[in-house]
Amino acid sequence: MVNYPNMKKNPILTINSTSQKHYTAHRGMSLEEDISLSNEYYLIHNRAVIYKKPTPVQIVKVDYPRRESAKIVEAYYKTPSTTDYNGLYREKYVDFEAKETKAKTFPFGNISQHQIDHLQRIINHGGIAFIIIAFTSLNEVYLIDASHVICDYYHSHRKSMTYDRIKSLGHIIPQGYQPRLDYLNVIDEVYFKEDE
Repeated sequence: MVNYPNMKKNPILTINSTSQKHYTAHRGMSLEEDISLSNEYYLIHNRAVIYKKPTPVQIVKVDYPRRESAKIVEAYYKTPSTTDYNGLYREKYVDFEAKETKAKTFPFGNISQHQIDHLQRIINHGGIAFIIIAFTSLNEVYLIDASHVICDYYHSHRKSMTYDRIKSLGHIIPQGYQPRLDYLNVIDEVYFKEDE
């Protein structure tokens, strides 16, 4: 059992030897859940402050049968969202998108032009920008610097990045129990190697 500093038990962080041994084979978690749990771990251990960005929604219609059971009936996205996550790590702004694919390619249809442009702006202003891509059929997750994806997005004749290209340009993210996806260690290797 893992406890928070306020001594409350967190059922998400409860471990038993069976689940820990078979974690990789029977995860059943989505990439975003894995990243969010990793971010929670990083925050608790004071390594980084990185959050999932909320999606801006315009509520249009609410059904109020009773005050305690109000429910949103109709809502629309206000503006297209930029990327999934942002925050601070080692005094640097970090901004990234997370994508899953069953194929052995990363189709450019999975990312919008406004997201590509947003990542380029982050790079232009000295931030760390990347994409985390999970190849679900291979159970492999890669961190790839956004500059590689941006370059291929605008200059490649293909409509996707191949697995082999991502494997050669990207960095595999270790998968484990806590954190689930240790992408900060990859950031250390890629963006802070001169500081070590």
